Amino acid sequence: MKRIVIFLGNEILLGMLITVLSVFTALASYQGALADGNQNDAEIKGMQALNDGNAEYLTENQNISQDYNYYDNWYINQDTNPEAADYYQFNFSQQLQDAIARDPNAVWDDQYYTDMAVTSSEFFSTSESEFILATNWNERGDHLQLVLTIMAIGLAFAGWASINKEESNLRGFFSLFSIITLVIGLIYYFATPIVAG
Repeated sequence: MKRIVIFLGNEILLGMLITVLSVFTALASYQGALADGNQNDAEIKGMQALNDGNAEYLTENQNISQDYNYYDNWYINQDTNPEAADYYQFNFSQQLQDAIARDPNAVWDDQYYTDMAVTSSEFFSTSESEFILATNWNERGDHLQLVLTIMAIGLAFAGWASINKEESNLRGFFSLFSIITLVIGLIYYFATPIVAG
């Protein structure tokens, strides 16, 4: 037992503990800051894509309403006023023209609405991806914050051990707790989720 206390109170062991704990504390802090920055970037990109998607969605709805208007006027005028009907038909969107080519009796099919909403759908998809990425970075940052806390506690134990006399049982006690927190901190550090992208 006395040999264990002497080993735990060894100056070289305490120096190594302080060094390793300091390095991992700094590393966890740095990586946590990077994760927070990446989370913020992803959230900003997500909001930008969401705003752009909403703007495009409104524009697409206006274009659909315009198509309805042109189609109705074309339909009304095709027999009585071919010149006006040609004008309205000329202004059909490409999506409406494609829908008529698919089936003139079922113009307003699901494919028409899907085609009209391509741009907003892409923005909404990008926004969702960015928000998921932000959540993943947040999870990584939280995990690294826990590692930082554990390593800082271990560093405090090592510091307390170093101010006690070499033959003191408290020195060995604090040194042992420092080793335990180092091991726990390393386990959590290596279990920290990696974020792709």
